[in-house]
Amino acid sequence: MGTRYSLTDSPMVLGRGNDCDIRINDHSVSRRHARIQPGADGYYAIDLQSTNGTFVNDVPASICKLKDGDYLRVGNCIYRFLAGGNVEAEYHEEIYRLTIIDALTDIHNKRYLLEFLDRELSRSGRYNRPLALIMFDLDRFKNINDELGHLGGDFTLREVAACVKGSIRKEELFARYGGEEFVIVLPETTLESGQLVAERIRSLLEKHPFQYEGKTYQVTISGGVAATDGGELLTPHDLIRMADEKLFLAKNKGRNCVVA
Repeated sequence: MGTRYSLTDSPMVLGRGNDCDIRINDHSVSRRHARIQPGADGYYAIDLQSTNGTFVNDVPASICKLKDGDYLRVGNCIYRFLAGGNVEAEYHEEIYRLTIIDALTDIHNKRYLLEFLDRELSRSGRYNRPLALIMFDLDRFKNINDELGHLGGDFTLREVAACVKGSIRKEELFARYGGEEFVIVLPETTLESGQLVAERIRSLLEKHPFQYEGKTYQVTISGGVAATDGGELLTPHDLIRMADEKLFLAKNKGRNCVVA
C-alpha cells in the first residue's frame, strides 16, 4: 500500500517474473502481465497477453493511453496513474514515506528492509553478484534502560542510528529491524568486505561519546555478517537468519565484536 514508482523514458514491465521492473508476488498476475510504455504524447498501458487481463478504470484494455487519475488493475492489484505536479501524488508519496520509515530513529523500518532485500537477492541471483548483510544490536541495552529510563534508551537508539547513518552509501540500506536490532544491506559486497564494514561501525560506536542529561556513557555493539555470491536461492529471512546466528556467536564470545 502506498508504494510509488516513478515513470521514465524507458518501458516498465509489471508481473510475477524476477526480471520485471515492478514485481508482484500474486498468483492472479502473469509472469509478464503488462507494460507501461512511454509515447510522444504520454504513457500507455499495454497488456502482454496476460491470463487475467489488464484493466483501466475497470475497462479491459489491450492498449490504452493513461490520463491523470486513471486506475490500472493488474490481477488483484490496483495502481493509480498520477501526473507530475499532482498534489495527490505528493500526498501518496508522503503516506508511503511514513509506512517505510521508523518513527523513532528516522531510518528505514523492517517492512522496507524486507522489500529491499527481496529485490537485491533477486538481482544477486540473476547476475551472480555478491550481497552481504550485517545484523547488530546494542550490548546490555537493558542496563541502559534501567539506568537512564526508557527516554534515555530511546535517545540512545536515535543517536546510534544517526551515527551509523552518516557512513552508509546511497546504494546500501540501513534499517531498524526491531527493538535494539539494526540491519545493513550491502549490495555488491563479499563476506570479507562486509566484515570490514561491520568492524568499522563497531569501532565507530565504541569511540562515540554518548551523553544524556549530563551523564556520559559508552555503547558497544555485537554484529553478525552473512553473505551470498548469488549462486544459491535465498529468501530475505534466510539471509537474516544466517546473520542472526553469527550475531548470537558474537554475544557468546563476550560482546563488542563481529563474527562472519
